[in-house]
Amino acid sequence: MVSVRPAAADSTEARELLAEYFEMRAATFPGAYTPVFPARGAFDPPAGVFLIVADGGEPAGCGGIRRIPDGPRGIRYEVKHLFLRPSTRGRGWGRLLLDELERHAREWDAAELVLDTHHTLEAAAGLYASAGFVPVEAYNDNPNATRWYAKPL
Repeated sequence: MVSVRPAAADSTEARELLAEYFEMRAATFPGAYTPVFPARGAFDPPAGVFLIVADGGEPAGCGGIRRIPDGPRGIRYEVKHLFLRPSTRGRGWGRLLLDELERHAREWDAAELVLDTHHTLEAAAGLYASAGFVPVEAYNDNPNATRWYAKPL
């Protein structure tokens, strides 16, 4: 049975999932990929939250939101490190995770969720579009990103 629970972004299980994600991205990324592990506390409530998706208690994926400077709409949180192990994809867990992150953002009075991604992550782009994210101009200088999205809350 699938579950979603908070975890410290620097916990052992979070770091293992993130290391796997970064390794997969680096293997297929066109050019140099620059992974950045989250700083301790960057995802601690209410500045953010980091969630683990588990399948029968076994970590299967992760993702987080963190508060960034307010935007034109007001309070803004950024979705980061949304990842599911390949063997668990296609089950709707990415949407489950994204919905839970959005729920937290709404609880903290966020006016907007934003995220950046790379154009090679087509399945992720489909997930974001189906969840109501729309393309926007770049809001950061992430060297790994080629697309930026926002969702008014």
